[in-house]
Amino acid sequence: MDTKTPFRQKEHLDYPKLTMYQLIRQNAEAYLDWPAYSFFRKRTTYRTFIKKIDRCARALTALGVRPGEAVTICLPNIPQAIDFFYAINRIGAVANMVHPLSAENEVAFYLNLAESRVILTADMFYEKVAAASDAADHPVRILVTRMQDELPPHLALGYSLTQGKNYLSLPGRVKRKKPGDGPDLTWNEFLRSGNKKTELPRVKFDEKRTSVILYSGGTSGVPKGVCLTDLNMNALAMQAREAIGIEFKNGYTMLSCMPLFHGFGLGINIHTVLLHGAECILMPTFTIKTYADKLIKEKPNFIAGVPTIFEALLHMPQLDKADLSFLKGMFCGGDSLTVELKHKIDTFLAEHGASIQVRQGYGLTECVTASCLTPRDESRDGSIGIPFPDTVYAIVAPGTEDVLPPGTEGEIILRTPTLMLGYLKNEEETAQALRRLPDGNIWLYTGDLGSMDEDGYVYFRQRIKRMIVTNGYNVYPGQVENIIDSCDEVAYSCVIGVPDRKRISRVRAYIVLRDGFTGDDKCKDRIMEKLKKHIAGYALPREIIFRKELPKTLVGKVAYRILEEEAQAEAADSQTGETK
Repeated sequence: MDTKTPFRQKEHLDYPKLTMYQLIRQNAEAYLDWPAYSFFRKRTTYRTFIKKIDRCARALTALGVRPGEAVTICLPNIPQAIDFFYAINRIGAVANMVHPLSAENEVAFYLNLAESRVILTADMFYEKVAAASDAADHPVRILVTRMQDELPPHLALGYSLTQGKNYLSLPGRVKRKKPGDGPDLTWNEFLRSGNKKTELPRVKFDEKRTSVILYSGGTSGVPKGVCLTDLNMNALAMQAREAIGIEFKNGYTMLSCMPLFHGFGLGINIHTVLLHGAECILMPTFTIKTYADKLIKEKPNFIAGVPTIFEALLHMPQLDKADLSFLKGMFCGGDSLTVELKHKIDTFLAEHGASIQVRQGYGLTECVTASCLTPRDESRDGSIGIPFPDTVYAIVAPGTEDVLPPGTEGEIILRTPTLMLGYLKNEEETAQALRRLPDGNIWLYTGDLGSMDEDGYVYFRQRIKRMIVTNGYNVYPGQVENIIDSCDEVAYSCVIGVPDRKRISRVRAYIVLRDGFTGDDKCKDRIMEKLKKHIAGYALPREIIFRKELPKTLVGKVAYRILEEEAQAEAADSQTGETK
């Protein structure tokens, strides 16, 4: 429903001076025998969870990992990833979070940037990670785990027979060029390397210490490492609970399908849930069918996802007669939720017995994830909600300090306790994003256009910086263009997002070839092969279009906005044709 009544929440929260691990352990004393997470209905209690973290922390220490070192996690949402993440924090090391579908060269880049000499991955990604580790500029030791080791027995057997790979003979499986300090280890070998006599380091809370590195795109096309602290992560969890307005507690569950290498997944789907004693239902892989099946079978109280997920749910046959009254919260982020889609989802929820509405959040990796959320049971068409506690938004003339009046469109800037320390080894881009203003505070310049009304409701308009959001993942055109332009056949290129019903946007590449080259299927294949080695699958162009020339601006740059307008008109014409 629409309302003109401003929502009220606490303006200030007190944040404990504790690390992520310390705060979870302190809170867990009150609910040790409640489930912390489940994996295909195999539940792990908080008591067992804490023991698993400590065992993993001893093994990391025995491996030689010291406070301040970066340790890489390249895994989907499986129990080993959760245990390992908090074990890294337990010993004061830095969790370097990498998408497991990243291309080989991307993994090598992340290892080099963070100077990480240990990486945990799954058997299905081992060969790629081994090649990336060998390409790194320092020795890297690989730890390999298997999903079936955490599955219930009947499912583990079936998985091993149909999909599992046998990497128990490591390190003989792949001959490494530059192995790290010692052989690559299976997960169980790694755990056995530590023992109860291994002394763990005493870690003190430091609000200026990097604890997590997440990755975001750069204006130059080179990914940036976002340096986040324990305070950032804990503050987010506490702010989110207050903004949600529903108590996370023992017995409540969250369907944790958003990946933990993403701020939305790690910050909301995992850390916020665990910090408050609820249960994460871990989903390692995603299809809309498995998501719908999980909803019916496991009846989670909270779900979070991107617009494409929720739009697809509206058309799933197994949900036609489903009772969704178990839902207490549904949160949408990662991309804009249109007014039309929100109304469709709200109607769908009401027709299926749910007493809630979908709530939209807004945020950036530079402040972990969400910093703004639609209030409970209140909404204003087109609004992304109101800021979290201790979070202040302002609208300024783009790139300036000039604050604009309510209702005026400008650049969204914000300050919050979840604000990153900066970009890893990138002072130039850090200085562009974080600016100390005359009020003495450091503000994040988001690069997004929007406005605020007189009651403090925020409205997102569009991005200033070039970025494509496809299925909730950010794709940075400059990164894709750099790789395409490095091909011998290519003179120059332009990458844009094209409207797509399933993905919101799909990636399209326009390419102008050098003289003497022909834009045939073989040429496309050669370009795609190079792209696959350097970027993740979700960022690959779905279409390659060869042209003799591309529109240019007055200063000679490719006019990508003209190409975007062409694609939007094309999509509109297509939709009109279907309607007729």
